[in-house]
Amino acid sequence: MKVKAPGVAERDTRVLPAGDAASIAEAARVILQGGLVAMPTETVYGLAADATNARAIAALYAAKGRPQFNPLIAHFASALAAEGEAELTADAHRLAARFWPGPLTIVAPVKPGCRVGLLARSGLETLALRVPSHPIARQLIAAVGRPLAAPSANRSGRVSGTRAEHVMADLDGRIDAILDAGPCPIGVESTIVACLADGPRLLRPGALARADIEDCLGMALRTPAVSGKTPLAPGALASHYAPQARVRLNAQTLRPGEAGLDFAGRFGRAGGAPIIDLSPGGDLHEAAANLFSSLRALDAPGVAGIAVAPIPAQGLGEAINDRLARAAADRPI
Repeated sequence: MKVKAPGVAERDTRVLPAGDAASIAEAARVILQGGLVAMPTETVYGLAADATNARAIAALYAAKGRPQFNPLIAHFASALAAEGEAELTADAHRLAARFWPGPLTIVAPVKPGCRVGLLARSGLETLALRVPSHPIARQLIAAVGRPLAAPSANRSGRVSGTRAEHVMADLDGRIDAILDAGPCPIGVESTIVACLADGPRLLRPGALARADIEDCLGMALRTPAVSGKTPLAPGALASHYAPQARVRLNAQTLRPGEAGLDFAGRFGRAGGAPIIDLSPGGDLHEAAANLFSSLRALDAPGVAGIAVAPIPAQGLGEAINDRLARAAADRPI
C-alpha cells in the first residue's frame, strides 16, 4: 500500500531485478535525473540519491520524513574517490586500507571544492564517507559516476529495511525504484568512526566490531554520549530504529499483550505469545542479520509492546544493543 504524505510527490515505485545490467543502467539514469532509488548494501538497503544535487537530497529528506539536521552518508565506488572529497588523517587512512570496501563509515573534514552538498552534510564541515562492499551498490555508484547519499531506505526513525519488501512497505509511492537483490547479508548498519583533529571516536556501533577497529588503530576508541541534539553522525539521534509498539529491554519474561524478541531461547514458548528468536543458538552474527526483519514482523496490530531478551554486549552485540536502546528510547513529539 502506498504511503502518502503532505509535501511528498507521489511516484510510481518500480522493483528492478538487481542482477540485470539493464536495471543498473536504469537506476543510474533515474538518479542522474534527480530521482530516488533504494539499493542493497551489505548492511541494510540504502535510499540513494545524487549527493551533489541539492534538489534530489531535499526529495530524499521528504520521502523519509527525515530531520534535515541529521547528516547523510556519502557512498563511493573506491577509497580513492572518497579521498577526493575529504581530508583523511593517518588514522583514517589506516582504517580505510583495512576495512574498505566494507561496513565502516569514516567522518572526516571536507576538502575545498567537496562535491557533496551542504544539504546532504546538514551544513557541517565534515563528511561521512563509506565504500560499500555489496557488488550491486558498487556497480550503481560506478554507473552514476558521482557520490551517492544513501541513508537507510525506510521512513525516518523506523526500523531499517533488510529486504526489498521492507522498503516497499515504507516507501511505496515515495521513491522511484528499488533494486531488489534479496536480503542484506549483515543486517545492521555500518560502524561510524570520526577521524578528526582530536583523534578517533566511535560515533555509532555497527557491523564492524569495536575490537577490530581498536586492533587496527592500536588504541581504544572514545565514545561520545548519546544526545538528542544535532548529531555529527547519521543514525545518532537518541530515538531511532523504532517500531510502532513500545520496546522493553532486558526482559526476563513476557507481560500480557507483549510479543517477544528472544535470544538463545530464553523465553521458551511463553504461553503462545508471538516470539521470534534472533538466534536460537546464541550466534550474534545471526542475530544481527535477523534484527530489523524480526522487529518489523513483531510490530503487528494488537501487540502492546515488544519485550527483548538480554543480548550479550561483546562483538556485534554492541551494535545490536545500541539499535535496541534507540528503539526503546522516549520518542520526540
